[in-house]
Amino acid sequence: MLTDSCLEGQFSNDDGTELVRIASRCLQYEPRERPNAKSVVAALTPLQKRTDVSSLVLMGIIKEPEQATQISNLGDEGVTDELSFQMWSSQLQDTLNGKKQGGNAFRAKDFATAIECYTNFTESGTMVSPTVYVRHCLCYLMNNKAQEALGDAMQAQAVNPDGSTALYLQAAALFSLGMDNDARETLKNAVALDSETKGN
Repeated sequence: MLTDSCLEGQFSNDDGTELVRIASRCLQYEPRERPNAKSVVAALTPLQKRTDVSSLVLMGIIKEPEQATQISNLGDEGVTDELSFQMWSSQLQDTLNGKKQGGNAFRAKDFATAIECYTNFTESGTMVSPTVYVRHCLCYLMNNKAQEALGDAMQAQAVNPDGSTALYLQAAALFSLGMDNDARETLKNAVALDSETKGN
């Protein structure tokens, strides 16, 4: 459910589970509970099976292997690292700018623009944000696109399973789709999760 369907069959279940575990640690609410970059790299290194392909290609920073070869042939490994970091930083900055534009549009109740910005953010695959999925979902609900809203609410729950907001949004989307029984059940789950959280 969490993995792009086009990657199906390209990794083992164990590797997929490990990736989700690493990602979930990186998404912890408390910064001190998140791993540092060095430990993330150390955890990911054993999972990279394609050592014959440049990491620039594997990460989608460079599309063609030939481009990676051209960069690596610059003769200075430090230059290669610097270039790849600059490209990654630029991609990350574009993603963050898109998220910010989406936030501005959301606050201005320009839901169509917010949907476009948040769609670009989620499709980039650079970062994962439960807040973006929640806002994306709300924008779809405001535009009477319940099916799309339901998909985002489910993604928000997958990213942050301890939060009840995603369940409330799922219930709203299900009601809009006429799936009243499912909506009521989801609403009960949301209330139960809220009670459990407050009890802790």
